[in-house]
Amino acid sequence: MEFAHFSHVWAIEGMSPGDRFELLMREIELSDEVGFDYAFCVEHHFTRHESLMSSPSLFTAAAIQRTKRIRIGPMGYVAPLHQPLRLVEEAAILDQMSQGRFELGVVPGIAPHFFGPFSADFLNRRELTRELIELIKVAHSAEGAFSFKGEHIQLEDVEISTPPQQRPHPPIWWETRDPETLEYLAAEGFSAGYFVLMPRSDVAPRYREFLEHWKAAGHAHKPRLAYWSIVYVDETDEIALAKALPHALESLALFFSVGKGASQANTVKLFEDRGEPGAAELVKNLLDPDYLLENNLVFIGSPETVAQKIEAAAQEGVFNTLFCELNFGRLPEADLMRSIRLMGEEVIPKLRGVDVTE
Repeated sequence: MEFAHFSHVWAIEGMSPGDRFELLMREIELSDEVGFDYAFCVEHHFTRHESLMSSPSLFTAAAIQRTKRIRIGPMGYVAPLHQPLRLVEEAAILDQMSQGRFELGVVPGIAPHFFGPFSADFLNRRELTRELIELIKVAHSAEGAFSFKGEHIQLEDVEISTPPQQRPHPPIWWETRDPETLEYLAAEGFSAGYFVLMPRSDVAPRYREFLEHWKAAGHAHKPRLAYWSIVYVDETDEIALAKALPHALESLALFFSVGKGASQANTVKLFEDRGEPGAAELVKNLLDPDYLLENNLVFIGSPETVAQKIEAAAQEGVFNTLFCELNFGRLPEADLMRSIRLMGEEVIPKLRGVDVTE
């Protein structure tokens, strides 16, 4: 099993954006030191009360300079918001700057209010994301000039000035539970993942099918399937819950505050309208601490407890990479850093041999 320091870069009351970004870099430095495999961030816009991270490329460039071995990248670029060729160029430069430590996550986006100010195409966002990936494959593997003719992207005789270090291209991720997209990713050898808002028991059958497609494709490398949740580790379960659970609830509430008219009730209705009753039920109870703990939706406790909780969730949810949201609410820095160190030094070693995808 592998582990990522994952950050929404949630705003912290009383802390300037500059100080919040510097804290983020200290978190990633420590994560690099204690054995995390990845450092990832989101791309969110126009939500100052929530996420401060609107530029994953800047995050990646900064984190590269502060680390030595950890792999770094966006998770992911909201593909339709970017000029495709510019993103191709930036990704290649970041891969060179990192000496081949760059991971390239892309997502189509789920928040319509991100799209309007960019005059971006929300309706065709999935098709645009897939076409961007195809462009990356062509542009990053080209030995010289290339041409590309897609439905949305057309380029003729273009040569990027900086190729990526990793060939044919940096590793690609797409966070999704969509069956058609998962089939495409498995065929191509790309990675996938999902968030705590989706019940593990609902997503697991889709991921098992992904693994069958992966096996049929005969890839030489292993699949990476990820799951995101809040993680906090302390000396005992009692201390961990007392310190972290209020901050976890505060942060989970932010999922219902992004966009005009956003609310928990509207999110529940969204999943009901999509025919996903399991997700609707989960979201309806997401801010109930008893529900969170009974359903093992947040990983808070002693090193032993957290390791047990993660392994049980992995078995149920068919994932072998955990995206750990480690800085949430107004968690004091001393507690945050102790949690990261305990996670790296005591939890991760216990779980290295666990891989439910085999």
